Amino acid sequence: MQLRYSFRLYPEPGQARALTRAFGCARVVYNDAVRARRDAHANGRPYPSLGLLSRALVTEAKHRPERAWLGEVSAVVLQQSLRDAEAAYRNFFASRKGTRKGPRVEAPRMKSRKDKRAAIRFTANARWSITDGGRLNLPKVGAVKVAWSGRLPAIPSSVTVINDSAGRYFASFVIDTDPAADAELMPATGQVIGIDLGLTHFAVLSGGTKIDSPRFLRRAEKKLKKAQRQLSRKQKGSKNRAKARLKVAHAHAQVADARREFHHQLSTRLIRENQVVAVEDLAVNALTSTRPAKSVHDAGWGTFVNMLAYKAARYGRALIRVDRYEPTSQVCSTCGVKGGPKPLDVREWTCAACGTVHDRDVNAAQHVKMAAGLAVSACGAPVRPGVIPAQREETGSHGIPTSDRAAKRHSHR
Repeated sequence: MQLRYSFRLYPEPGQARALTRAFGCARVVYNDAVRARRDAHANGRPYPSLGLLSRALVTEAKHRPERAWLGEVSAVVLQQSLRDAEAAYRNFFASRKGTRKGPRVEAPRMKSRKDKRAAIRFTANARWSITDGGRLNLPKVGAVKVAWSGRLPAIPSSVTVINDSAGRYFASFVIDTDPAADAELMPATGQVIGIDLGLTHFAVLSGGTKIDSPRFLRRAEKKLKKAQRQLSRKQKGSKNRAKARLKVAHAHAQVADARREFHHQLSTRLIRENQVVAVEDLAVNALTSTRPAKSVHDAGWGTFVNMLAYKAARYGRALIRVDRYEPTSQVCSTCGVKGGPKPLDVREWTCAACGTVHDRDVNAAQHVKMAAGLAVSACGAPVRPGVIPAQREETGSHGIPTSDRAAKRHSHR
């Protein structure tokens, strides 16, 4: 399985300028590729292949005066930018044909200099490396300081340098994990658990444990409103407005980072302690158009369930998604009699058949667990799901090297 491990970068002023130059060159090459394909479509010609675009927009363009500055950055960065454009068109056509899952994908657009997020990718051909002192050595950039929060579990196949909207730099490494090492980290257990996600409590477990919702956005709203007011008063195009925009971006980044860390800790604990995890398949997109939309966004159920999915796949657990139309709040988890729908203000109810007094959320979690148990016995779980794409959310995760070579290469102070 492939995962991403992300660490904070602290480039020096000269290195930051070199990275900005690389971001700009990658953006120009990407836009040139999109423009070439648009022109070919408008003139009724077939789309140029990736090889033709590489020769025309990178190799030959470096020898022209108006594009000579492309030679100041690594050629691998430019080649990967062309591959990104190729992948964008491939996803667009697959979406049009209906062969791509998920929401409809629009045609690739031009990238703007005003975009607040930029990224470049270095593959093994770029000959980047990690120095003995723990710095990330990038071609035509230099050895950049890295804030290591853990060891890489294996030798990375590529690294992506990201500059986010808050002006922070990150290095995202793609790692092929070792199934044997993952099995040692989390031995098999015989536990099955059901999870009921909500707003008052972020998660209620079938065992009766209630995990409060941190409400990161709600707690930071006062600070966000103040920063946003200050931004709205600044003159457009001024340096003070740029500073105020960074303050707003930093405030939002702190909320997102805190929420992501909470999701990581909780999902890892649930996966470690249980062999089968059952969760209701919520219609998050539909809930975001309702009255409590802000609270739904603040909870981040979709991201949390995605973390459960790829961690279950990595460590040989089974994640069961119970149908969203399953009446988890209506059926008695003791006798199985359906008591009918109940208003949201009813948090406790008594079963008319057996007389059991139920906590609404705990009963729903227990019913999710029972529904998952039926699905597990029918499917013959637990099974190890297949490989999933590299996850971006594995920020700062700790791992164990799979060999002495990896430990030696990625040792840090």
